[in-house]
Amino acid sequence: MKITNSTIDGKVCSGNHSKGAATNTPANFEAEPQTGGSNTTAQCRGLAVADTSKPFSKFVEDVKLLEGKNWPTGKVNKTTAVEGVLNGNAKAVATDLVALNPEEKTIVAGLLAKTIEGGEVVEIRAVSSTFVSI
Repeated sequence: MKITNSTIDGKVCSGNHSKGAATNTPANFEAEPQTGGSNTTAQCRGLAVADTSKPFSKFVEDVKLLEGKNWPTGKVNKTTAVEGVLNGNAKAVATDLVALNPEEKTIVAGLLAKTIEGGEVVEIRAVSSTFVSI
């Protein structure tokens, strides 16, 4: 799974706002964070320092989301690998998607619609409204 727009791909899961209870300083994603000082996490946005070279596509691959692992809750490394915040990965991805600008959200919506089996994108338009008080 990869967001074909590299700018958007780099904005999702590459942050450091969801480190949670981790006691290490994660620099990489891994499906099963190792104990003993390992610098890995299976938490979206769980890096010690934000790093756009570790985009959503890398997160999906490294934590094995497509194999059914670490979704919707990831793992963090405390003294052992422990479950992170309940639904932490789902919430972190949603937070990153909400933070995208309107054009990027339209791109993501189109990509999502194309991935749904039998789905077809007919038209996606930006909708705005104006309220005038008299």
